[in-house]
Amino acid sequence: MPVRVRSQAAFERSSQLIPGGVNSPARAFGAVGGQPLFIARSEGPYLFDLDGNRYLDYIGSWGPLILGHAHPRVVAAVEQAVRQGASFGAPTERESELADRIIAGVPSIEMVRMVSSGTEATMSAVRVARGYTGRDVVVKFAGCYHGHVDCLLVQAGSAATTLGVPNSPGIPKGCTADTLSLPYGDPQALADAFARRGDEIAGVILEPVAGNMGLVVPSAEFLCELRRLTHHHGSVLIYDEVMTGFRLAFGGAQELLGQMPDMTVLGKIVGGGFPVGAYGGRADIMMKVMPAGPVFQAGTLSGNPVAMAAGIATLDELRRLDPYAELDHLGGSLQAGLLALTKELGVPAVVNRCGSMWTLFFTPTPVTGYESAKTADTARFGRFFWAMMDRGFYLPCSQFEAAFCSVLHTEERIRETLVAAREALKAV
Repeated sequence: MPVRVRSQAAFERSSQLIPGGVNSPARAFGAVGGQPLFIARSEGPYLFDLDGNRYLDYIGSWGPLILGHAHPRVVAAVEQAVRQGASFGAPTERESELADRIIAGVPSIEMVRMVSSGTEATMSAVRVARGYTGRDVVVKFAGCYHGHVDCLLVQAGSAATTLGVPNSPGIPKGCTADTLSLPYGDPQALADAFARRGDEIAGVILEPVAGNMGLVVPSAEFLCELRRLTHHHGSVLIYDEVMTGFRLAFGGAQELLGQMPDMTVLGKIVGGGFPVGAYGGRADIMMKVMPAGPVFQAGTLSGNPVAMAAGIATLDELRRLDPYAELDHLGGSLQAGLLALTKELGVPAVVNRCGSMWTLFFTPTPVTGYESAKTADTARFGRFFWAMMDRGFYLPCSQFEAAFCSVLHTEERIRETLVAAREALKAV
């Protein structure tokens, strides 16, 4: 078993200085037990902890590092940007350069605004939808996580699902009074909600491929009905593609699924691993944002030049490589291998996957939404997590978080993962 004494000491120190010892709840490993690893450095597809242990990384900073860690072209772009100044609080050409690439890549985006996080982006998109329509009600779906926005932290995924906290203290009742939460992937529940309150609904926000209750892909029927109803009632359809944007295809889940939302929320990959968020959509909607229109949104570090440089380099490399068919192939090899192992060993499990995103659920029933995801055996997942960690494979520290492959997860590394998974599944 790897020695992790330096991580233990680091966590003991951080726990005296930072609430819970971490700056984002899932990092505390509360869903899998034990103490978190502290990472010293990364290289390509690998992480290295403070004790020098190496791990094949299936998180990639929760999605953005599709090219692997410290990609030479991204590093070079960042170094050049930092030498020119880390932040100005004024416009730079890099903001327009990244905006141009996003608009060219994502089918539904005609204009885009940069912010500093996915939470800022979803919060702003909802505000714009309300300002554009003059309505208040927002529809979200159980198990979808859209950052820690007050009005959206209702039956949320991510750490809120992991820790069994669908809502948070500190959010007044009034903040969620106009939030309507529906079952993910249920077209009838959606139709019923619009029949009752369609003319009050400002917008609908969802992950078009969910990653925050584990990986869940909705049906085409559901997505088509969602588009039909929002168009009919004049509501703004918002795709949260913070995870899926530029990952499932260059144009995101909407390109892969053949859908066209009114607004799209982005993050992660568009910042190349740096703090970033973006929201965009139809020009008539985006022109409501100040100073072009009356809807206020601002941020000192929005469009930060270093993050813009990293995002430009990442998108350019993705455009050059066009790795999506290969990523889908690698994800398919991993999915097939895991399914074969669980069947062979008699472990009740399903493996959901879309492209390079996947989740191994320890449940015998198909996972199609929030309620079925919660049938998974989280205790068994925790044991599997540590069994894989002890063998040098870093998986998401929650049953309810998607895992990610990068372009550096080669066939050989997939085979190594499956060898370790066989041993880990036997151990649990």
